Amino acid sequence: MYALLILFMRVMGKRQLGQLEPSDLVVTILISEVASTPVIEPDKPLLWGIAPVFMLFLLELVMSLLLAKSVRLRALLSGKPSLLIAHGRIDQTQMRRNRFTADELAEALRSQGALDLNEVEYAILETDGKLNVVMRPADRPVTAGQMNIPAPDAGYPLIVINEGRVLTENLRLLGRDEKWLEKYLRGQGLASARDVYLMTADMAGGVFLSPRERR
Repeated sequence: MYALLILFMRVMGKRQLGQLEPSDLVVTILISEVASTPVIEPDKPLLWGIAPVFMLFLLELVMSLLLAKSVRLRALLSGKPSLLIAHGRIDQTQMRRNRFTADELAEALRSQGALDLNEVEYAILETDGKLNVVMRPADRPVTAGQMNIPAPDAGYPLIVINEGRVLTENLRLLGRDEKWLEKYLRGQGLASARDVYLMTADMAGGVFLSPRERR
């Protein structure tokens, strides 16, 4: 049952893992109930747990396809994002409609790094319950493009060494090899990859290195 649930959650995708829409929450609750039957009652056939889990899995896939194709159905089942703050003003009607208190709003804003309400232009409550914040233009971080400073694309940092293990595939994607890695480690005073807890690198030559702590 454990392996089956892991497989189904993996197939359903990262959206179910990162956020829970109402339909996802219902399926998650039901799966936890039906999957526990053969575990709690060993005398019951395993099929009694597998069959309903498989049916819920199929229903979730069908519902995901319907939600992707129908905007109206998506709005009906999942709702729409709500603007709790618009143009710097708190919409108290939307606050009451979503049963969102002032304390919860302040807490959610702090979690997004918005300590001063005067700096917030928009606060959008998404359908999964997360609050996204858009700061006022004057309070947004300045980008390199706005300052006309060239910013080379360094690519996405890849893990090269993970707890002493060299990831050769990531080295290849970076255009590096193990000889380069050994030379770099010697330059940092490390004998081998076994002395490294974590090492990442990007295409521009940026490297993060965390040596392994000695017990």
